[in-house]
Amino acid sequence: MSVKQGLLALLATEPMYGARLRAEFESRTGGTWPLNVGQVYTTLARLERDGLVEAIGEDAEGRISYRLTRTGRAEVAMWWASPVTRETTPRDELVIKLALAVTVDGVDVNRVVQTQRTATLRHLQDLTRLKQRATTHHEAAADGDGQVDLAWLLVLENLIYAGEAEVRWLDHVEARLVREANRPRKSADGIPTTVQDGTTDSATRMVSNALKGGTR
Repeated sequence: MSVKQGLLALLATEPMYGARLRAEFESRTGGTWPLNVGQVYTTLARLERDGLVEAIGEDAEGRISYRLTRTGRAEVAMWWASPVTRETTPRDELVIKLALAVTVDGVDVNRVVQTQRTATLRHLQDLTRLKQRATTHHEAAADGDGQVDLAWLLVLENLIYAGEAEVRWLDHVEARLVREANRPRKSADGIPTTVQDGTTDSATRMVSNALKGGTR
């Protein structure tokens, strides 16, 4: 998520100083994407330079608060009205790891997949427990007091869905590896052969196919 857009969205509610913006951002997202104060103030400086926010003076403790300008409010309105674009492929370490694993001699790709699946399932269990606690707290909250809990639930559910999709994709990759290992091929003399686990000329294409055919 763009830190710029997140801070603008928060400032649309009321003026805030940097440390409070950071606290509000982390509270509403459950601390899933932590910010440091320096990052917040650097972003505020750029927003002020671009005419999207303006300083409104210091409080008794010397903290400078900012508010949106008219241009800033228009920017926030445009953000809410526009879809999040995914024009560039995100750099996913797991995908890179597996793509390299099938092309490097001596790597047990199945073990890599199994190790990742175990870790992801464990993470899903932790997220599910957090969701259960958050749901209980949200349902017990008085009317109008559960917005932060609802925001945290939405974040948790997104992480759970992403984890479940990762497990399904790993299952797909594992099945693809089995099919690839057993797929008949012809040698240079035209004799059919069976490709064994390991590095092959088609390994990169195999992972590419898994990416296209999987759930991620």
